Amino acid sequence: MDNIPKVLISIGIVFILVGLFWMFGGRYLRFGHLPGDIAIERPNFKFYFPLGTSIVISIILSFILWLFQRSGR
Repeated sequence: MDNIPKVLISIGIVFILVGLFWMFGGRYLRFGHLPGDIAIERPNFKFYFPLGTSIVISIILSFILWLFQRSGR
């Protein structure tokens, strides 16, 4: 039961950091339009698959989860 407050505080800090990154980073980083994202535009058809963005998000989330796992030991 002693770990629950620490986990909640950690999750809150992560949400604050993600919110700040989203608010300020969106102005300077074209997140969602990274190299590797697939965009096909034709008449009457648009297809967008954010492959590069998905890889970056996966790496960031993996790192955050790795940090949580290390701090839990």
